[in-house]
Amino acid sequence: MLASLFDAFRPRPPEGKASRTAALVALLTTGRARWSPRDYAGLAREGFARNAVAYRAVRLISEAAASVPLLLMDGPREIDAHPLLDLLARPNPRATGTEFLESVYGHLLVAGNAYVEAVALEGQVRELYALRPDRMKVVPGPSGWPEAFDYTLDGRTLRIAQDSLVPGANLPPILHLALFNPLDDHYGFAPLEAAAQALDLHNSAGDWNKALLDNAARPSGALIYGGTGSLTDDQFERLKGELEASFQGSGNAGRPMLLEGGLDWKPLGLSPKEMDFEAARAGAAREIALALGVPPMLLGIPGDNTFANYAEANRVLWRQSVLPLVKRVAGALSTWLAAADGRPLSFVPDLDQVEALAAERSDLWSRVGAATFLSDGEKRAAVGYGPAGPADA
Repeated sequence: MLASLFDAFRPRPPEGKASRTAALVALLTTGRARWSPRDYAGLAREGFARNAVAYRAVRLISEAAASVPLLLMDGPREIDAHPLLDLLARPNPRATGTEFLESVYGHLLVAGNAYVEAVALEGQVRELYALRPDRMKVVPGPSGWPEAFDYTLDGRTLRIAQDSLVPGANLPPILHLALFNPLDDHYGFAPLEAAAQALDLHNSAGDWNKALLDNAARPSGALIYGGTGSLTDDQFERLKGELEASFQGSGNAGRPMLLEGGLDWKPLGLSPKEMDFEAARAGAAREIALALGVPPMLLGIPGDNTFANYAEANRVLWRQSVLPLVKRVAGALSTWLAAADGRPLSFVPDLDQVEALAAERSDLWSRVGAATFLSDGEKRAAVGYGPAGPADA
């Protein structure tokens, strides 16, 4: 009884905020590195290196996203000069800001994950590096969320703890960007993985076309033996070798065949149903473009008339694919890097510099300018500008 009374009045440690479900995640994963559940090398090889549609779609989005200038804002006020702007303009000696961001966007599209390493000196972040996703492993901690990352290369592993780089600031050395994944607590879902079947179909159709060209651009025929008995093994191998050496391949297309010993050649043809593989290949190309968020018209894929013209398709690309990706990465960089500054700084895409949206911007300015019921200050706010300064008066 007395013990229970003492327990009731015993001081308790202060409560901390934590997810109640994270303990279950931590129970199964604490301290153990977890590999990404997909084969990143396979996606990169089959979906980027071998497939022209996926390659062009990834390049189109990543290059467009990397070309968008990022403004540094302190609340509603734009900051013209700041070390973070210099850092983003030249993240490291080997890459410009555009090249660095293109790598980040490309990793997100191919792997669903992107990792950025920060290097600090004297309490200030001096360099940023984009790390390959296939070399990174998440190491969950007691809370269930990452406490470190393992970087593995050529059999050697370096564990990077998520302790703050800058004293007094919550600035971990690794920023992990991940696309939404409904089936994993730690890793993002790759857009190319959603198009895996379409990629296999498109690549297989290309291999089929190549094999067809290697066989005189037509399906092989049948050699029919009209003599008595059957060919001996030696005769069969000699005949097979002569056919492969003298009649197979595009260089031997149309070459006449001399038959002897009762042999007859019967060519085989393709039915209209079998020839429909071209339509299947075009459908697979459209599905790949859909998974990555690129209107097929911009990739030159035939049979797609969804958009009235090229300019409309280009605006859809920017509004539905490029800008959401830019805002996601800019927001993550803001939350991560601004921790060392101590102010609520944020990176915001400068849409006025996006040429593809010039027509939309012109229409907006015309509508706002014609609104006589708005003051000049309200008009400036409506088009995204702050209050007028002395220089604007």
